[in-house]
Amino acid sequence: MSGMDQHQSDRSIDDPMHAVAGTARPPIIAPGHTFGTVTDKISSIVLTRPTSLRWYAGFGVAFLLTMLLLVAVTKLVLEGIGIWGNNIPVGWAFEIVNFVWWIGIGHAGTLISAILLLLKQTWRTSINRFAEAMTLFAVACAGLFPAIHTGRPWLDYWLLPYPNTMGLWPQFRSPLMWDVFAVSTYGTVSLLFWFVGLIPDLATLRDRSQSRAGRVIYGMLAMGWRGSALHWHRYETAYLLLAGLATPLVVSVHTVVSFDFAIAILPGWHTTIFPPYFVAGAIYSGFAMVLTLAIPIRAVYGLEDFITSRHLQNMAKVMLATGLIVAYGYSIEAFTAWYSGDKYEGFVPLNRMTGPYAIYYWSLILCNVVVAQSLWFTWVRSSPIVLFIVAIIINIGMWLERFIIIVTSLHRDFLPSSWGRYAPTIWDWSTFIGTIGLFVALTFLFLRFLPMISIFEMRTILPEAKIDEDFRVI
Repeated sequence: MSGMDQHQSDRSIDDPMHAVAGTARPPIIAPGHTFGTVTDKISSIVLTRPTSLRWYAGFGVAFLLTMLLLVAVTKLVLEGIGIWGNNIPVGWAFEIVNFVWWIGIGHAGTLISAILLLLKQTWRTSINRFAEAMTLFAVACAGLFPAIHTGRPWLDYWLLPYPNTMGLWPQFRSPLMWDVFAVSTYGTVSLLFWFVGLIPDLATLRDRSQSRAGRVIYGMLAMGWRGSALHWHRYETAYLLLAGLATPLVVSVHTVVSFDFAIAILPGWHTTIFPPYFVAGAIYSGFAMVLTLAIPIRAVYGLEDFITSRHLQNMAKVMLATGLIVAYGYSIEAFTAWYSGDKYEGFVPLNRMTGPYAIYYWSLILCNVVVAQSLWFTWVRSSPIVLFIVAIIINIGMWLERFIIIVTSLHRDFLPSSWGRYAPTIWDWSTFIGTIGLFVALTFLFLRFLPMISIFEMRTILPEAKIDEDFRVI
């Protein structure tokens, strides 16, 4: 196939005019847009669109919940983790459940940004920016829980390998240490990847801002960007290198988190299925959260031309695929317990299905397996409202999954005389709800002060850009 023929084939997939005229596939971007209209639409949300009362109301509620988190953490520091419902034998509970849940939510941003970029999937361009921001906010919420779970968070710097006069070094055989290195590496690379991608758009905001403060702040963040050929060359090199670094992190971070459980000689945890099972579950919950954010954002800011039905359907398909992997994980986990012939391992799935937490187990099966099967239907994937409801249900189901894995594996161990029950206290709930408030508040600030969609990447998928590319090939 010649270069011109190849580009015509590519256009048959990505050109919105072709999608409208000839095929049933929704376009990546609605027809009629030019370089100027794309730049105007996205930058105006930050620079000229007035801040609405709905934004103030939403941010106000999120800020109040963040203050609830501050109160809960202050109470914890003053009185200790005895204010939580943790006990013997359930020493890990809400704080680790929420840690694993938040880390999982952060996975979709890196997957969309890095892996889909390397695979040259152009549909990622409309959703990668706020998905990356979601990753950073979720990692910030996740990192809080292990820090306060240690009981003395003011000594958490002991977890870092630094030279000290006592000659003490961290215990590298501790899973807590693995989490520190995995999460900090993941957060650092994600932050760099997100910021590097923002630089050209920050320069656009700098040049278009009508206020001196805006020009100064966006100018400082743009780091002297002028759009020269040298700048673009260095930018693309750095962006691809960071994408290559971030790609293995998608697999490694949640694999390391799963090792927190898999290395324990405890029925329900000591299994080799955990690493791939956790990674699939993380991508599953992460894409559910991206949909939870993307659907209201496109409706409130009128971005249906940029975040089209094509994006929603593709994300729904990824959720369906990873949901089937998660369902397989549930079945193989129970099968392995039975096939092992170990009466303690065999007791775990039976306890989950029929024990005191059975209602939570069957609820997670309903949310993560049964409801997810609706994604086979095109009308579900094409309906934003239905898809939003499905995404919310899956987020709830994935939180229940983490609760079941952790609590039901601990509350009934080898000796019936040491069995116990766990019930979260008001301070458990306050800390968790407070992190949701922190996540939402950071999201509101991001939407208000930074471009939620990549301006320059959206311009690369316009028909104008493809015409220029065709002429270069000729």
